[in-house]
Amino acid sequence: MDSITRCLHTRSEANGARPSVTPLYQNSAFDAGSTYFYTRKNNPNVEEFEQVVRELEHARHGVAVATGMAAIRTCLEQLRPGDSMVINSLVYGCSFKLVQRFCERFNVHLKIMDLSSPGAIEAIPNGTRLVLFETPTNPFLKTVDIAKVAQAVKASDPSALVVVDNTWATPIYQHPLSLDADVSLHSATKYMSGHSDVMGGILLTDRDDLAEAFRQERFYSGAILDPYAAWLLRRSMQTFGVRLERQARTTAGMREFLKGLPQVQNVYYPEIDGHQLRGYGGILFIELRSDLVPRYMELLSALRYFGSGTGMACVTSMIAQPYTGSHASMTDAEKDEMGLSRGIVRLCFGLEEPEDLRRDLTEALAFIDQPVATSVTV
Repeated sequence: MDSITRCLHTRSEANGARPSVTPLYQNSAFDAGSTYFYTRKNNPNVEEFEQVVRELEHARHGVAVATGMAAIRTCLEQLRPGDSMVINSLVYGCSFKLVQRFCERFNVHLKIMDLSSPGAIEAIPNGTRLVLFETPTNPFLKTVDIAKVAQAVKASDPSALVVVDNTWATPIYQHPLSLDADVSLHSATKYMSGHSDVMGGILLTDRDDLAEAFRQERFYSGAILDPYAAWLLRRSMQTFGVRLERQARTTAGMREFLKGLPQVQNVYYPEIDGHQLRGYGGILFIELRSDLVPRYMELLSALRYFGSGTGMACVTSMIAQPYTGSHASMTDAEKDEMGLSRGIVRLCFGLEEPEDLRRDLTEALAFIDQPVATSVTV
């Protein structure tokens, strides 16, 4: 046998290896007789990640995809021309633009509503086929009553879809499916990853028909989560609970601390009612005093322990300005409509010692609160 042929057909016989963690199945295809077929359809690492999240959220099905945006797009593919849908006005900017572009392109009627405002849920139009919202909302962390939305929408069309982006609440603190939502989806890039080193998304549902539709869409569109990302996410899920517990404790303390700073005009933190939302993680919003808004970039430079990237919910703390970051794809008029100004700042707290973070914020905010030095011409 030629050495090239031997090289191509050499495999490790490691049946007795018994690894303590599931190995990485970084292969595109499986031999005949395998329970798997082709990684674009399914893969052991992807299925293990799906199982872990299903357990956390008490869901019958999990379908993992490449990103959180892919999860939203997979839901939108259930609509047909002439259908109508509602999106909450307080939502991630890219989600808003994805929905807006999809509806324009495929003749789906779109209504934008603030579902957290009094009387809004009752005003959802009859015949709406899909409602999409985040709760707590992005920005401002307002609450949308999941059960109330489901009751209102399904009263006129029992087959309508209620889709909840559960990323910020996490599957530990909120279970939308138990409140009659049809789909709970996540950007796994955030809390589930927790290290800003992997992207992913997942859809959860108790409905067999939806799960099959999602899997079919994932297979034909090629949107499946790749094995290495799934393996990394599974690793990160091992510490999910302890990370989230520390972040939640830090953030709750920061809420009270920030309220006492003279440079902070408002602090936005969600209502934890113990029924829908049973706890909360590591993200809040503040509103800077209006005269300090032009000095936001100086604030970034003065901070030592807060990164300024677009990531969040990871082990290191982050700061961002949604107006120019997470909602940059929206027009100024759209941002004004949702009440988003340049003075709104998102703070994401990591695993640092809280006292270090408090000192960092105190000093940086005090720095931009000093008069701007002016040069004197002699």
